[in-house]
Amino acid sequence: MKNETQIYNIQEDQRGTRLDRFLINATEGVSRTYFQRLIRDGNVTVNDKAAKQPSYVLRAGDTVCLRLPPPRPLDTVQPELISLDILHEDSHLIVLNKPAGMLVHPANKVNVGTLVNALLAHCTDLSGIGGVERPGIVHRLDKGTSGVLVVAKTDVVHRGLSVQFERHSITRQYVAVVCGAPIETAGTIDARIARSRRDRRRMTTVETEGRHAVTHYEVLERYPHFALVQLTLETGRLHQIRVHLQHIGHPVVGDAIYGGEQRALNDANTPKLKQMLSQLKRQALHARLLGFEHPATRERLTFSAEMPKDMQWVVDALQQLETISSRPIF
Repeated sequence: MKNETQIYNIQEDQRGTRLDRFLINATEGVSRTYFQRLIRDGNVTVNDKAAKQPSYVLRAGDTVCLRLPPPRPLDTVQPELISLDILHEDSHLIVLNKPAGMLVHPANKVNVGTLVNALLAHCTDLSGIGGVERPGIVHRLDKGTSGVLVVAKTDVVHRGLSVQFERHSITRQYVAVVCGAPIETAGTIDARIARSRRDRRRMTTVETEGRHAVTHYEVLERYPHFALVQLTLETGRLHQIRVHLQHIGHPVVGDAIYGGEQRALNDANTPKLKQMLSQLKRQALHARLLGFEHPATRERLTFSAEMPKDMQWVVDALQQLETISSRPIF
């Protein structure tokens, strides 16, 4: 497959525009992150010279050449017949309920048993814009997080969904069981996130560096030493919910990386609750709702998935304790 090349001659009324912003406006349905990667990889030139920065300010008379490389071949990732819980599928995209314990894409030398492996067996026309190991993947859920995920089948839809994620117009709602309970019934966690310098597996909140991150929360039910909370993402950073809940002193139950596993076991005050927590084997976090505009049909779609059994068993054990205050979950 050949590279696709597009050439733009900058006019007077386009003078003063950032290079990445100009490319976004000139090409429908492509995210700024994608263009920044293309610029970094040398796929954008200005006046026959490789553009060095996405922030380059265009001048009248500049000639911008954009080269869209073809998707790389999927040589190292093999299709696998793995059952999928499909919530919706059409010729443009697929929405599914990812189980806990499944990686979204190959990582750390693990290239079998992932969602990508399953998708390659289920679909023959996945978008390749995500690269060799992430065909069609627009966003991800951590291995231990279950819930709703959308995957693009075409490059156009992939770009359209990526733009919505970048502009934060996607609705993403989660439920989690947490240690303790926030004092306020609802609130917002606004704390920047960066990778920990001490442990590269972890993310951490920082004052000035890192990436802007905002999570809105609402307490659904309170129990002795625990709470069920609903979380809505305004941004989508790696481990965002888990890091933000740890930041306010209420880590997700079962989260071994961010302190929720041992604390939950220490606070469990009944044999049944301790048994359910011991069987959980992952963070009690579930992506229950995803809403977006279909890039091809322009229809607003919303999909939801019930809390999986392992989390529900923990909630059932907690509800057998004296409930401090509650409201219907859904």
